[in-house]
Amino acid sequence: MSGEVSQQRLASQKLSKSITYYYTPITAAEDSTKDCPAPATLCPSALSSASSLSDSPASSSNLLQSSSSSSPLLSNPPTPLSSQTTQPSDPAAPIATTSSSSPRPLLLLLPWLGAKPIAVAKYRDLYLEHGVDVLVVESNVMHFLWPRWGLDYGLEILTVLDKPQFSGRPLLVHSCSIGGYTFSQILTHIAQRPEEHAGLAQRMIGHVYDSLVVGTLEHMATGLGRTLLPRFPGLVTNAAMFYFWLFKTHTADYYHRSIHVFQNNPVTAPALFFFCENDAMCDPVVMETVIDLWRKRGVAVESRKWKESVHAAHLRCHPEDYLSTFEKFMTSLPISSLKAKM
Repeated sequence: MSGEVSQQRLASQKLSKSITYYYTPITAAEDSTKDCPAPATLCPSALSSASSLSDSPASSSNLLQSSSSSSPLLSNPPTPLSSQTTQPSDPAAPIATTSSSSPRPLLLLLPWLGAKPIAVAKYRDLYLEHGVDVLVVESNVMHFLWPRWGLDYGLEILTVLDKPQFSGRPLLVHSCSIGGYTFSQILTHIAQRPEEHAGLAQRMIGHVYDSLVVGTLEHMATGLGRTLLPRFPGLVTNAAMFYFWLFKTHTADYYHRSIHVFQNNPVTAPALFFFCENDAMCDPVVMETVIDLWRKRGVAVESRKWKESVHAAHLRCHPEDYLSTFEKFMTSLPISSLKAKM
């Protein structure tokens, strides 16, 4: 995998407690040599490269666990690196453009529950290296446990995407684990109000799904147990199943509707799925059924399945395979600025 984006070139805006915008602004020197419309306009930067994954978390439990003072129930957004430039949210910020004055693509990155900033940065930098700005949108376990709040959060994300600095830009989506659930809440709003959100669905040029939690309620409960209390997952899993039964109309019924919306996804842009056969949170048979259903609907779908891997850690476990599949998918997308960067 390519190395981290040059820290001197990476800037960020904290849009809310759980949403952070990362981009690479133009420098004064580059503004005098690159064909950009104005000094204030953002342009892709020359990005540094390296070739090590040595700073990836050592195990999936390390990715998901947090200290007692920082519970994954309320995961903090990625903390900018010390040399990054952090800027306040500015609704009137200039729209990022490429050197051809076309809007720079924007990625909606939805990490897994409790993801550490250093792990999220690996995925974020994959896109920054290709001239794609990134919105990192953290998920909260309460958005899942009480889906009505998840729908409210989905509407909040849609509102952010409609801001002047983001509206009209080509969109990509990369969701990991519970991030897929958060994206399904966005899709629910799009499906319920197709005329209102038609422009957003049409702007999406590609979506990537890594380690989706699919199957039965037991798969969902297992995911909660392994994430919230890794040492005693059975305790949380059993409690979650009882909770789903007790509040069926407020939980399980919502989940089934979300699954239906996802299966009939209003976004028909090309898609890529990463999953494995030994993932206790993902039923590979159900995953392949969804993929087949999308293909029958005319969606261009690519997938990479491993016999053995780790949930939400395929990039760490199979870096070369993961990246080659990812690069092939990115090259296939219908946008010239991505191909130019690659």
